Amino acid sequence: MSEPRERTLDGPHGPLSVRIYPASAPSGAALVWAHGGAFAFGDLDMPEADEVSRAFAARGIPVVSVDYALAPVTAALGRPDEVRDGAIYPVASEELAFAFAWTREHAEELGADPARVALGGTSAGGNLAAGAILRLLDQGAALPALSVLAYPTLHAVQPTTRDELKARLAEAGLADQFSAEPVRRMYENYLGGSVADPEPAAVPGVATAEQLRDYPPAIIVTGDLDELRVSGEAFADTLREAGVDVELSFEPGTTHGHLNRPDLEPAFTHTIDVFTARVARL
Repeated sequence: MSEPRERTLDGPHGPLSVRIYPASAPSGAALVWAHGGAFAFGDLDMPEADEVSRAFAARGIPVVSVDYALAPVTAALGRPDEVRDGAIYPVASEELAFAFAWTREHAEELGADPARVALGGTSAGGNLAAGAILRLLDQGAALPALSVLAYPTLHAVQPTTRDELKARLAEAGLADQFSAEPVRRMYENYLGGSVADPEPAAVPGVATAEQLRDYPPAIIVTGDLDELRVSGEAFADTLREAGVDVELSFEPGTTHGHLNRPDLEPAFTHTIDVFTARVARL
């Protein structure tokens, strides 16, 4: 794989940085990628951005990793030493939609077919990817060939967690990590206000089957011991109801963010391989 290169795009809200990971043996597909971090944290150097992008590129899938604008850090997020300003919805969502359109326009420079460009991300980045697709749908614009979501958060109000998973999370000391209250606060921070009646582009989990009727094929991999898995599972159910081709699986034994721990999680390689196999079928 050639070394990544930085590029600054003339984005919808000013300069937008991306990092391009060329594939030494391009397969013909490409991926636009968004890291996670509760909408307010993360960067292009974190493993779930950099290591993930390198892994895809090594498998023949060039990646455009997007340095989208982060939401503010408010006291409500529980990190008083990191409070700072930031950009609330829809800035990051619009930037991701723009980055996809730009990548599609420049796909041939990456050795890819414009009709085989996928869009995806991890956790909050998965939200941004799914939301950007809904934004493109509303605009009647070209859509990604595939939605690639790793342990995404798609609901501001979490679906019900079944008792069996609750018990396992409690046993692992994870009962409060993504329970209703911290998830709601995360979304209020991202939206800059109430989570009541949000736009589907902001909270894709509220989209109806009718609104998802033309959503592209999707693949979703959730964590095993991750309460956010209920969000990905509920979204997959609505996609199926809409008649969308969706593959849903979980990575056994993993907690949230396993793609951010490539050295500690053997599941990192397996998840990348699962995604790569699906992209290869485009």
